[in-house]
Parts: sequence; C-alpha cells; structure tokens
Amino acid sequence: MIDNSEINILIDKYVDFCGDSGRIDQTLYQKYDVKRGLRDSDGKGVLTGLTEISDVNGFKMIDGERTPIEGELYFQGYNIKDLVEGFKGSCHGFEETIFLLLFGELPTETQLTEFMKVLGEMRPLPDNFNRDVIMKAPSHNIMNALERCVLTLYTYDEDPDNISIRHVLEQSLGLIARFPVIAAYGYQSYKHKFHDSSLIIHRPKPELSTAENILRLLRSDPKYTKLEAAVLDICLVLHAEHGGGNNSTFTSHVITTSGTDTYSTIAGSLGSLKGPRHGGANLKVQQMFADMKSTISDWENEKEISNYLQGLLDKKGFDHSGLIYGMGHAIYTLSDPRAVILKEYARQLSEEEGFEKEFALYDRVERIAKKLIMKNRDMKKPVCANVDFYSGLVYTMLRIPMELFTPIFAIARIAGWSAHRIEELVNNGKIIRPAYKYVGEHKEYLPIEERDW
Repeated sequence: MIDNSEINILIDKYVDFCGDSGRIDQTLYQKYDVKRGLRDSDGKGVLTGLTEISDVNGFKMIDGERTPIEGELYFQGYNIKDLVEGFKGSCHGFEETIFLLLFGELPTETQLTEFMKVLGEMRPLPDNFNRDVIMKAPSHNIMNALERCVLTLYTYDEDPDNISIRHVLEQSLGLIARFPVIAAYGYQSYKHKFHDSSLIIHRPKPELSTAENILRLLRSDPKYTKLEAAVLDICLVLHAEHGGGNNSTFTSHVITTSGTDTYSTIAGSLGSLKGPRHGGANLKVQQMFADMKSTISDWENEKEISNYLQGLLDKKGFDHSGLIYGMGHAIYTLSDPRAVILKEYARQLSEEEGFEKEFALYDRVERIAKKLIMKNRDMKKPVCANVDFYSGLVYTMLRIPMELFTPIFAIARIAGWSAHRIEELVNNGKIIRPAYKYVGEHKEYLPIEERDW
C-alpha cells in the first residue's frame, strides 16, 4: 500500500507538468474572439436565454450609447424598492417574495397564510436526519453540509427523478423550507464538534417566518427583536433572486437542461455559490474589514483609510489580490439598489445595537474606495458598493456567525434557483453546451518503451 509521503512526492513531482499542460496562450482568446466568462469584450454578458423572473439594469441606451443609471432590480416585474417599501414592518416579506418568484404574482392575505402554513409543515427534517446525517459527520464549511444534506434528501424522496412541474415544485418548496434548519443544525454541530461548545438544538416553529426561525434556531436564548427579524427578512428578500446570468443561477439552468433531478441541480448551485467570487464575497468583505481595523489606528482618519485601501489596490495588503471587496459589480454602475436599501437598514440596526462607529467606517470606506478604484483602474464606468459590502456588517450586528454568511445567501437564493429551474423545464430548452475551440497540437502515439519526456 502506498503511504501519504509517497503520494505527496508523486504529486509534487508532476504538479508543474499539470499546470503547464493546461496553460493556454492568452492572445488566442482575442484571436478567436472567445467570450470569456460568457461576456463580450465590453464586459456585457452574452445573451444565452430569456426569463420573466427578474430584470437587472445598470445602463440605459441613450442616443445609441450605453449610459450608466442608478441600479434597477425587478422581481416578476415589481421594482425591488417598491417591494421592500411594501414589506416594511413585516417579517414575512421573504415568504411573499418566494410566492412571487414561483407563481408570478404577489399573494393575497389568504394565499400568504396558506403558503406560510405549507412551508411551516414542510420545514422539519425527516426523522433522525439531524442525528444520522448532520451530527454524524459535521463539516468545517456549512455550505458543504448543505450540499451533502441536499443530496442525501434525494434518498428520502419516493420519486426523486420525477421532473414533472408539480413534483419539482413540491421538491423545491421542501428544500426552501428546510434550508434554514439544515444550516442552523449544521452550524451547531460544527461548533459542538470542533469548538467544544454546548450543543443547542431548537425545533423550528411552523407559525414563524423564515427570518424568525433562523434567529430562533441559532441563539441559545431564542429571543429576537422585531427590528432584528425585519432586517434579516429584508436581507433574504434582497438576496432571493438576481437574474438568470449570475453564476449559481446559470448553473441551475445548465444542470436542469441535462434532465437530472432537483437535488443534483440545487447541490450544483450551492457549489457555485460557495465560491469567494460569488456568494463567498460577503465573507471576504468582513475579513477585509477585520484586517483594516487591526491595521489602521483611527477609524475617522480618512487619509489613513485611503492609504490602507491604496495598499489593497497595489496588492500589498490583506490577501494581496488587488481587490477592495464589496466594491464594483458586473452590471450595476451608479448604484446597486440592494446595497442602497441594505445600507439604510444597517444604519437603523447600528443605532439599536451600538455599532454606530462601525457603520461610519463602512460609509467612509465606500466613499473613498469609489474614487480610488476609478482613479487607479482608469475606469470610465462608475464603481458602486454591491450588496456584499453591507450584508456582512448586518449579519454581524444580528449576531450571525461568519460561518453562516454564505449559507444565509443560499437560504435566500434557493427561491430564485427554484423559479429558474421550473422556468427552464416549462420551456423545455435544449441542453446547454457552449463551444470550446481546441488550440493544442495533434500528436503521434508512441509505445510506452519509446516515450521520453
């Protein structure tokens, strides 16, 4: 039997060959007009599908030119600003949003009551699932726990491969309802296993909203304020959907067109969202701010803040990526409407929770970073804060642990994934198969005794 040291020696010996073998001449991308990242040369996404679920705008065509505008986001034709304004003071706006995304219209009072009752009844996990699946093998990453649990739930479905619209809708509602419970139990098991913390397991209450249940399941004392529940509810609304072109939703489309089951599709979308360039970005923002707080001495000194941010752009600080996390967006220019909304809720929550200084720091960084990025990158397109910039701060004020920042995103976004999956099935689209051009060399086969490299 080969031991670990031999495995490591073998991998170290050939890792450079692996990298060199896959390295492509970068000029060939321009030569063959490859749409890298499915984007045109100006960064605009290549049109690969149609949707009625949501609309995302950062530009308007004026006199034949793309002109930056304040960001717009619509769910099934409704402006997100109007939805949030209508949900104000409520803690079940997310449930209304799920209903809207899946069925195309906002619910009546009776429909919402019925819908929340259905979600409440579907929320509990199968018997012993927490013990046998979640607690038996806790994961360091809760997104991994979500993926594993979703795939395991396939085995609890009596007809898992049925992709009729009715069955997929039932499967989707079950996953939407259970995501908060899986994430919370996954975190509690992780904390108990790896940090020797007391194991706290609260049962979800069917009469409570998703936001209320999340706060209740995570806290040893399952109490929360009305504002806390309302703010988390708005966070879920803002993250529920964002067009068909974002990486995880497009993943849902791609996998759905293969004809596979709902559990495999959602697991694939979770894998996409886990990445730091997508759903994991809010975690990067918090890590960046933690580094900033430990580096600068005066949070009110804008010159000191500016020097720190310039260091990030020069790849001399934090993770040396050259990025200021939470700033910039592929579509939005003047503003990200989700960030604008969330910033105001963050302001309110900071006053209730005593985080005014932290909020003021975020506000300064946002303002200074916009100017620095445009100056350093010589950009014509305006730069704005995106939704990830303030979401981590809000979660921190809600006492949600960092390990759950991306899972909270998933708890919200599965509503959009489910709507897009059903839309793809209804329209019976072709299997998604983009083209890749071969640019390597054709080689002559040699018997093994004649090979020498």
